[in-house]
Amino acid sequence: MTAEVLSALRVRPGIRCADGTLGGGGHAAAILNASRPDGWLFGCDRDGAAIEAATARLAEFAGRWEVRRGNFADLAELSGRTDFDAVLLDLGVSSHQLDTAERGFSFQQDGPLDMRQDARQEHTAADLVNELPADELADIFWALGEEPQARRFAKAIELDRRTQPFRTTAQLAGLIERLAPRHGRKAHPATRVFQALRMATNDELGALERGLAAALAVLRPGGRLAVLTFHSLEDRKVKEFGRARARDYTFPGLVDVPELRVPRAPELCWVERKAKPPGEAEVAANPRARSAQLRIMEKL
Repeated sequence: MTAEVLSALRVRPGIRCADGTLGGGGHAAAILNASRPDGWLFGCDRDGAAIEAATARLAEFAGRWEVRRGNFADLAELSGRTDFDAVLLDLGVSSHQLDTAERGFSFQQDGPLDMRQDARQEHTAADLVNELPADELADIFWALGEEPQARRFAKAIELDRRTQPFRTTAQLAGLIERLAPRHGRKAHPATRVFQALRMATNDELGALERGLAAALAVLRPGGRLAVLTFHSLEDRKVKEFGRARARDYTFPGLVDVPELRVPRAPELCWVERKAKPPGEAEVAANPRARSAQLRIMEKL
């Protein structure tokens, strides 16, 4: 959704933009190209391979960008700025990560059950699968993958790992498929389990909450925040953040009781109330984009 992102961020010459999920540098390159001759970009990513790929891709824009390795939840500290005109967060797992077997993100190719976005991190998905009690695994599968057979799968994992620890993606995917055969269904039965493990391994929802707050903090008034989500859990977090920060009041606790509301100035506004989906041509060219949703906010 490159064209939609450029429009959402109002990319123009002289813009100062932050890309908190740099990936291979595709969006960053498009931003720098559209902001010639003097637009500037700061980019960060947890993945060391992404940093290398983006650095090579952005070489033609030398002098107009800075890249650092780190989590977008720490965007303020990493960039050292609070005057960005635009911030982009492109969430989820990258195509490069999915397509690299040794990263362990996908069941399409056999590889180590890793799933770390930052290889410097100690714990892997295999650690979760082999060490957590069945009840905790089930909670992860249900909360982060919305897997209806969460408890059944978790109990089977707990039983199997007594004789042989789970080390590879094929091991885990094979167990799930034996428990829930496809019977002609297109989606692999392990899809939700793998999503949940990836999100838990990388604390993706926690990082998103912190990252949204960090993005708002580094924007100047009038600056734009664009967030690309790829599943309902991410999108829900973004909507909740936008609604809370757009209100002209706050309230104690988790329930909005009108009598307990405390007035305050809103921090942002929605540029568009509804999320933008990808166009038909983009989905045809890149099927992985079919679940993308673009949400756009502006700091007040």
